[in-house]
Amino acid sequence: MSIFSGVNTSASALTSQRLRMDVISANMANAESTRATMVDGEWQPYRRKMVVMQPNEKQPFSQFLNRAMGRSNTEVGDGVKVTAIVDDQTPFKQVYNPEHPDANDQGYVQLPNVDPLREMVDLMSATRSYEANVTTLNASKNMLLKALEIGR
Repeated sequence: MSIFSGVNTSASALTSQRLRMDVISANMANAESTRATMVDGEWQPYRRKMVVMQPNEKQPFSQFLNRAMGRSNTEVGDGVKVTAIVDDQTPFKQVYNPEHPDANDQGYVQLPNVDPLREMVDLMSATRSYEANVTTLNASKNMLLKALEIGR
């Protein structure tokens, strides 16, 4: 365990949550985009994106050795990493609007599967996580500074 492990853990979480907020912002910006991608010669609406995160698993040899020897080992997390940005596969919304340029023969328009309420809740969650990690980072920084003052 490094003296900077707390800082590194918070830094990885800050990076991941910022990317999550960027993806949510892109979802909100494209909530009405009916022509986002071309599939088989036809325009498709924007499909909501989601961030997939998982724990960083950098285990040093000492953890494997202690586990093999049956010693209790307090495992410290190594933060998180973004593994993928995936498309939400929920169906598109169908809205009746025959005057819309992208309406089909029956007068229905396919709109993106972005729900602004869900996006706002996700944004609030990401913001709170970001704030909590900033607080943790500041606490780690203050502890390191206090440890340096002991040596004076």
